[in-house]
Order: sequence, then C-alpha cells, then structure tokens
Amino acid sequence: MHAAGFAAALSHQTEVEHIILLNAYYVSVYESTLPSPDMVQLGPDEIERNSAERIAKLENLKQSLLKKVRDGVKISTHLNRSHLLRAVVENSISKNVDLVIMGSKGNSSYSDRHLGSHVVKVAKASPIPVLIVPPVFEFEDVSRVVVACDFNRVTETVPLQALKRLLTRKHPELLVVNVDNKNKHSQHDAQRIAEETDLHAMLKQFNPKYFYISNKDVINGILHFAAEKDAQLVIALPHKYSFLQSLLHNSVSLQLAETSVVPVLLLK
Repeated sequence: MHAAGFAAALSHQTEVEHIILLNAYYVSVYESTLPSPDMVQLGPDEIERNSAERIAKLENLKQSLLKKVRDGVKISTHLNRSHLLRAVVENSISKNVDLVIMGSKGNSSYSDRHLGSHVVKVAKASPIPVLIVPPVFEFEDVSRVVVACDFNRVTETVPLQALKRLLTRKHPELLVVNVDNKNKHSQHDAQRIAEETDLHAMLKQFNPKYFYISNKDVINGILHFAAEKDAQLVIALPHKYSFLQSLLHNSVSLQLAETSVVPVLLLK
C-alpha cells in the first residue's frame, strides 16, 4: 500500500502514463486438493471468494490513488493467479512496463529487520528496473538523487532511458558517488577523474556533481552519504563489481533494509 502511494506521488515528477496495481494470488494444487496441517482445505468456492475480495481491494485502492496521481494518469488493476515473481516478470514484459515499485516489507517479512524474500527474488529476476520503497519513507519531491557507481567501471550499457524518465521532468540535483573503500583518492580527485571516464559523457546532460567517499562498508557508506546530503532517492547503476551486484546478495540486502530510509532504485 505504501509503495502504491509512492507510485502515485511520483507520477507528478515523471512522464508516467499508466500505473498497474498488481496482486499475485497463487494456490498450489496441494492446497486445493489436500488439507493443511490445520485441516484447512481450499475449495473452488473459497478460492473464487478470496479472488473476488482481492480484486475489490485493488479497486478500492485504485479509487483512492486516482485522487493523488497527476491528471491524465491511468490506473488499472490486475490479479495474477501465480507466484509473485512470475506475475511481475510476465506482466513487465506483456504490458511493456518501465519500472517495478515494491515495498521492502510484505507477507514474507517475519521481522521488522528483514527485507521480504519476495523483494530479493524480484530484484534478481526482473528484466526492468526495480524501485524498493522502505516503510518509513514519507514521499517528498525528489530534488536530490544519489547515483552509486564505480567511475571507472561504467560502460555503455548504462540504461540512460530509465534515468531520463525519472530525471527529465523535474531536473533534480544529481550526486554521483564512488565509494573508495581502499582510500586511494581524495575528494578533490572526483570531478577530474570522472571527466576522464565514459560515465561523464553519459551523464553530462544532467549536470552531475561527483564525489569520492572513503568507507570500507560500501552500502553503509552510500546510505550515510545520501542521508548527509538529504537525498530522496538512491540509484544503483549496473556494472561489473557494482553496488547493484553486491546488493543482490541476501545478506547485503538485509543490511540495506535495516539502514535505508530512502527508496533505492536498481537499474537493469
């Protein structure tokens, strides 16, 4: 619900035309044919009743969000009778989706300290960028964005279209940060070194500022920098040995969920 509200608010800062509210309701063959340990067996009537209730809740959410989105933005609902991972991947492809927005917690989160396992799975498998919204984040205009990357390892594969969709309408301040965990560079080196890389040419239109930060813990270093600069979004660029690559290991994902108070966008 929180992620859906974030999507609605974000529509005022992007060129989004269509928001799809997706809910996955998967009932295995075993659940419908064999009783559970509690002697509960889902029959066809109950499955249909549960489906109808979910669709009704999606429609109620839609009506609530229609009051919050930018004029002209369409909202539709979709109930998928499959696992969430399959539902996200299939709908992303079939509906030509540009971005998946998910809350960092969900039904599989048994502790406030844990990132939902479904989030990790979707982040790994999704063919498109995934934006993870922590439950403590209250939306405010995105005026400052931190881009986490290694200046020297970014290649021509950076998905600039995804960046443009997020940055072009409102032109937020772009802070590009490289965590120097070996403390080889000073802050004064950042602009000069960045200007000699492919990254500078790719991001030039956004007028970014470049920073080196020294921290042996890459993720905490980035999140501390984002908090210090009062950023409303962290973007992880995909490249070899990247923050994104590290992020998709479960242990690091858990650490991120424990410390991040701003949304994190995983570009693909």
